[in-house]
Amino acid sequence: MLEMGMNWGKSGIPYSNLLKPDKSAGWLKTKTIAPFFNIFSLKPFTGVLDRLDFEHINIWVGRGVGGGSLVNGGMAVTPKESYFKEVFPNLDSDLFYNIYFPRARQELKVNVISEEFLKECPFYKFTRVGEEEAHKAGFKTMRVSNVYDFSYMEKEYRNEVPRSAFNTEVIYGNNYGKNSLDKTYLQKALETGNLEILDLHSVDEINLNQDKSYTLKVHQIDTSGKTIAEKTFNCKKLIVAAGTMGTLKLLLKSNAVNNFPIPENIGKNWGNNGNFMTGRNWVKPLSGGTGAKQSTIPVAGVDNWDDPEHPFFAEIAPLPMGMDVATALYLQINRVDKKGSVSYVDQNLKINWDASNTQKMRENADYFIKKMNRANGGTRAHLLFDNGFGANICYHPLGGCVLGEATNEFGKLKNHDHLFVLDGSLIPGTIGVNPFVTIVALTEYCIENLIQNNEFA
Repeated sequence: MLEMGMNWGKSGIPYSNLLKPDKSAGWLKTKTIAPFFNIFSLKPFTGVLDRLDFEHINIWVGRGVGGGSLVNGGMAVTPKESYFKEVFPNLDSDLFYNIYFPRARQELKVNVISEEFLKECPFYKFTRVGEEEAHKAGFKTMRVSNVYDFSYMEKEYRNEVPRSAFNTEVIYGNNYGKNSLDKTYLQKALETGNLEILDLHSVDEINLNQDKSYTLKVHQIDTSGKTIAEKTFNCKKLIVAAGTMGTLKLLLKSNAVNNFPIPENIGKNWGNNGNFMTGRNWVKPLSGGTGAKQSTIPVAGVDNWDDPEHPFFAEIAPLPMGMDVATALYLQINRVDKKGSVSYVDQNLKINWDASNTQKMRENADYFIKKMNRANGGTRAHLLFDNGFGANICYHPLGGCVLGEATNEFGKLKNHDHLFVLDGSLIPGTIGVNPFVTIVALTEYCIENLIQNNEFA
């Protein structure tokens, strides 16, 4: 396995928290790149969080063995079956909801916070306030499962173990508590003795040889980003699982540079999973606000998905600033009615995406915030966003190499016999919830078929 980022588990370098970021925080950056309050300088280092900046959208991605699971909030949500069927009409949803989603949740060690702990823990006042105000405004809420170990969290609250979620750790990685992919699937694979991981190895191009084998051009870097070796790898069979943006760049660049064959619909049906950030200020300012202490792991959301006019899910998100800022933060996930596309132009990725792609998302956010403020008081969060709207923030890029379109129904790239894509690029731009569990379930489904058909024999 070739990984452009670091193997953090072997590095001996701890992840940093939001309030005291150090060199591990950013991928070769001179300044922190979290969505808010980037006032910290950094020495360029192959850190865990990267941001890809495009004209109308910024995309945050994880760098390291474990990818995005290192820097996400651990939310492990199974999508609504009705929407899964709409997004993937050709898949057998019964198989997914009876086999692949349960298997993924088991392997990821998904669990749910206890209601008693949630009710009493001061670090979840922001959640309790969020739910109370949503109910007052007439919205339904739901509990959100997670890969963070809530039994560990209860121990860290009692100061029996080192703190992580209660130490403002999340977007720069969690040192404890979270079962990211390096601690679940990848650890299990390593224990077989059949996997070798080479970190700080970035694949630049893929060549298809006459015998249908593949040659990979790779450069190895040190932790300052300096290239220390140019390498070539040859393989008969290849899985590309570089995350949506990494996979699209690799395939599109290889096509542009050396005419690597790709289907014509590579880059099409791309979306931001309906990601739209919004928030409210002056939330209960006279009665303790949203709490000075906040866990970084979200556990609840507003479920308005069944509203025919304004369908959305909104994560009740933390804003752990070390003080009570009386602010409620929400990551909305909406439908993506107008998809975008990704191309490779002038040696860089380009995303065809603008305000028209997020117009309905903006309307949903406006409806949500106005209804919340009418019922509870508060103002739109101008301090965090442009006029209260974060249309350019994307954590869940999806699509561009869609299952059944650019690939066959099991992830094999069309026009190829031995190349498989297994990541978020298989999902056509939207899945209605955090896509973590869906990506893993799709991978389970595809891998099972590849094994049964001796694709790797």
